[in-house]
Amino acid sequence: MDTLKHIKPATLEQAFDLRPAKSANIIELPKENIINNNIKDIDRVVNFSQNSTYESKPFIEANTQEVHLQHLKNECIIPVFSKDNEKTISHQEFIEISQNCIANVFPNHSISEPEVRVSHQIKGRTPGAIYKNVKDLLDHEKTIYYERIAFIVKIPAITDIINGNELSLTIGGVRAYNQENLYNKKTFEKFKFFVGFQNKVCCNLCVWSDGFVDDLKVSSFEELQSKLFQVLNNYNAEKHLSDMKQFSDYSLTEHQFAQLLGRTRLYQHLPKKGKLKIPLLQFTDGHINTITKDYYEDENFCRDNAGDINLWNLYNLFTQANKSSYIDTFLDRNLNAFDFTKGIQQSLNGSSDYHWFLS
Repeated sequence: MDTLKHIKPATLEQAFDLRPAKSANIIELPKENIINNNIKDIDRVVNFSQNSTYESKPFIEANTQEVHLQHLKNECIIPVFSKDNEKTISHQEFIEISQNCIANVFPNHSISEPEVRVSHQIKGRTPGAIYKNVKDLLDHEKTIYYERIAFIVKIPAITDIINGNELSLTIGGVRAYNQENLYNKKTFEKFKFFVGFQNKVCCNLCVWSDGFVDDLKVSSFEELQSKLFQVLNNYNAEKHLSDMKQFSDYSLTEHQFAQLLGRTRLYQHLPKKGKLKIPLLQFTDGHINTITKDYYEDENFCRDNAGDINLWNLYNLFTQANKSSYIDTFLDRNLNAFDFTKGIQQSLNGSSDYHWFLS
C-alpha cells in the first residue's frame, strides 16, 4: 500500500494542514491557560478499542500502570517550584494541550481517548493528618502525584500496511518531573513529544527523528502549544513509512543475527574511547536477552524456517523489548531502535558506521 488510507484527496500535506479548523471540537482548558477556549465538547474524542480486531496491549509496560485523564485532573495534586511556589504545567494540561493541537491539525478525523501510563507515585498527606499513623489515614487526607507519565493518542483512520502489519498514526508525549529542578525557582520545563505510527499487531510504537523532540523546553502554555504544532508540521509521514517499508526487503541470516547479538553485548563493556567510534546503542543486556528469546518465540516477529529474520521483524523485536524501559528513557530508546535498524540496513548495502555490529 503506497498511500495512507482514508485521506481524500490523498495528500499528507492536507492531513497536516496547520490552519485551525473552525468547527474542530477541542478540549477546553481553564480560561487562565488561554488555549483556544472557544469549544467545550469532545464529541470527536472516542474510544475505538471496543471495535478493534486486535488484542489490546499497553504501549509501554515496565513498572507503569494505566490511569484515566479524569484521575489526574480530580485526584492528583500539582507540584510546584519550591522557591517561588509557581505551579508546573501539570500532566493533565500537557495531555489536553496535545489533544488541542491534534484536533486542529486533523479536523476531519476522529481521535481516540488518550492512553495514559504513569509510574513513580509520590505520596503525601494533608496538614491536618500530619501526626496520624499511616493505617489511620482517611482517603481525603492522602495526596498523590506521579513523577513520570507517558501518553498516546491515535488517529485510527490514517493507516498503512508494512509486511502484513497494519499501522495507525499515533501521537504522544512523555513528562518526567525527575528531570526538573523542583527545588529551585520556576524556569523552562521539559517535555518529550512525538508523532509516528503504532503497529496494531503488537502495539509497538514506531518513532522517527523528524517526528520526535526529546528536549522540548517551554516556559508557558502558549509556547508549549506552538512547539507541538512545529513537531506535527515537520513530520513527514510518507518518508517515515517509506523508510520502514524498506526494512522488509533486507534480512539477516542466523549467523549474522548471532554476530549482531554478540557485538551488542560487547558494546556494553567497551572502553569509553572505543564507544565513541561506534554509533550509539541505548539497549541494555536485559533488552538483548528479550530480543534473543523473541527471535525464537515471538509469534509475530520471530525467525523464519531457515533461521533468517528480516529487518522489519528485527526492528519490532527491539521496540517490543523497549516496552520494559522506564518512561523517561522509553521514547529515546524507541528512536534508537529505528536508527540502529536503519544503520544495519545500510551496512548490508556496504556503507555504514554500523558495520562493526556485523563484522
